[in-house]
Amino acid sequence: MTLRLPNSSAPLKIGTRGSPLALAQAYETRARLATAFDLPLEAFDIIVIKVTGDDRSMVAADRPLKEIGNKGLFTREIEEDLAAGKIDVAVHSMKDMPTVQPNGLILDTYLPREDVRDAFLSSNFSQITDLPKGAVVGTSSLRRRAQLLNKRPDLNVIEFRGNVQTRLKKLSDGVAAATFLACAGLNRLEMADVPAAPIATAEMLPAIAQGAIGIERRMDDNNTAEMLSAIHHTETGQRLAAERQFLFTLDGSCETPIAGLATLNGTTLTLTGEVLRPDGSDALSDTVSGPIEDGPELGASLAKTLIKRAGTGFFDWH
Repeated sequence: MTLRLPNSSAPLKIGTRGSPLALAQAYETRARLATAFDLPLEAFDIIVIKVTGDDRSMVAADRPLKEIGNKGLFTREIEEDLAAGKIDVAVHSMKDMPTVQPNGLILDTYLPREDVRDAFLSSNFSQITDLPKGAVVGTSSLRRRAQLLNKRPDLNVIEFRGNVQTRLKKLSDGVAAATFLACAGLNRLEMADVPAAPIATAEMLPAIAQGAIGIERRMDDNNTAEMLSAIHHTETGQRLAAERQFLFTLDGSCETPIAGLATLNGTTLTLTGEVLRPDGSDALSDTVSGPIEDGPELGASLAKTLIKRAGTGFFDWH
């Protein structure tokens, strides 16, 4: 097959949400493709698509994701345009992605993973342990809420939605004493001036696929598949294969406090996973290791182990 490269007259259309972080991820994708094929930036179009999850009224009301549609809120409209041929690829934050793609679409290209850690943000406190009893902490993540309450049940955790800039403004307005963001997002936005303290993964295990960018395409678009293969980061794909299988086996959604992280050491993959009750009253975790190529099987095995340990009633959502 002869590879057809895009040009300014027939550009590759890259679909994305319109937030500053989503755009930064789309720009990174464009830059990597342009470099890989020695193409001008004009050979690519960034197409901003409004998604339900970014609706200003929902963000302003701080409505929990589980009340308005879960993870598909950040992907549905983009995937509809991709399937319809309005765009050629879609760029996603992988922690927002459901574990199953719509018919005809495939997600098999990942850029090099950024810092996976969560960051603690506060104008007056340096870390979680510094927060006084009863302090108000804002987060829209059920995982972070459950992990925080598991360690500090005395805190008052409130819903805190919006993109990075929106949440920082809420923090500065005194809506909460502290909040959390992903280190990856802060790094990609070059926000070194934000008062953020990275949290060790041993203290707060990150969301599945946190820090990773995924690029989705139509399954039958072989030309685009060949282009994307030039920028695919194998190690990130191997780590996510284990993490996302862990999530899939647990039937994870935005109603599910689940965390997980895979790391590589030579030919060995190590996966740590955690499941929690939504109120943080109980948490179960475990770790498995094995050959990298067995990553998905390790993810499924770890999930089944935790389900068995949890017993009846632990997974109210299951």
